[in-house]
Amino acid sequence: MKFDLLYELQMPKPHDERSEWRCYHEAFEQIELADRLGYDTVWEVEHHFLTEFAHSSAPEVFLAAVSQRTKHIRIGHGVTLLPYKFNHPIRVAERVAALDIVSDGRVEFGTGRSSQFEQAGFEIDTAESREMWQESLEMIPRMWTESPFEYSGRYVKIPSRDIVPKPVQKPHPPIWAAATSPQTWELAGRNGIGILGLTIFVSVKQLEERVRAYRAALKEARPVGKFVNDKVGAFTIVHVAETREQAIANGGADAAINYLLYAFRVLGGFADPSGKGMQREYADLEIKSTPYRDLISKEYPLIAKMQKGECTFDELDAEDMVIVGDVDHVIRKVERYQQAGLDHFIALTQADRIPHAAVMKSIELFGKHVMPRFR
Repeated sequence: MKFDLLYELQMPKPHDERSEWRCYHEAFEQIELADRLGYDTVWEVEHHFLTEFAHSSAPEVFLAAVSQRTKHIRIGHGVTLLPYKFNHPIRVAERVAALDIVSDGRVEFGTGRSSQFEQAGFEIDTAESREMWQESLEMIPRMWTESPFEYSGRYVKIPSRDIVPKPVQKPHPPIWAAATSPQTWELAGRNGIGILGLTIFVSVKQLEERVRAYRAALKEARPVGKFVNDKVGAFTIVHVAETREQAIANGGADAAINYLLYAFRVLGGFADPSGKGMQREYADLEIKSTPYRDLISKEYPLIAKMQKGECTFDELDAEDMVIVGDVDHVIRKVERYQQAGLDHFIALTQADRIPHAAVMKSIELFGKHVMPRFR
């Protein structure tokens, strides 16, 4: 199992005129440490309009800087938003190839389509976002391997053109998809691409079920790329300290709850009765006797408690949805993720109000004392 870091570039208020500068440069320092300690990949999200939760709207710039500050760690878009109004597929192909060149072939290409809240800011119809994602997903590997390239699709039409540069990795970087709903896990398998999942809202038992469904779908894959990427990754909030009490005092438990609350209210759209956001996935499954809200609550049992404001850190901890504690506690938790079938364990360490020094210590403790147990 490989060990990765994920960055949202979180920045809770209050802010001052140097807050974003500190957030970015502290993240650089953390990633440089991870590179020295032998972490495998650093992933960065693409989000828009999410003040405090994610100041990461230009990951191509951030990751290019990371590539020049590190030597070994792989550079992951986790993820690039593919609906064409976010990012035209030509520009995605060009930027990712350029990043692969400047990083000496270290790019991992994750893809996604974001939340309804962000889509609305770019005038994207949520109902069509999956089809937009699929169209770009099929085009981009061809842009990296065909010269000239041309395409006439539902959303994008491209006349015959040479699209340059080409990536260093041949035939192209590994391709991944972010997944929140079970349907997306299976769709990624059918497309022959890796999966980037999460454990917020999802127990390790549910994660194991989704891994099995993904592996089954892979058997019938029609790969969009020139090869199948059959790897599974999932992220959770991780904070390691000398003692469990210190990990909680550093803000690890608060970071987990606050992430869940934000994802629930804004990204997931669970608090929105209109059926937007992640609820859209379940509206398609609705049957007359089972409203979509009940389908969501069945898949995500904590949702009902979130709606009542009753979810606690201890409940998240009991389901291994988050990992906050001392080294021995963390090792026991990571073992469960390994048993669930993960190829990449992805840690979100820069979260909420955890101080930079505590994040650095957490990355160090995990790298020196947890990772070697699984190598």
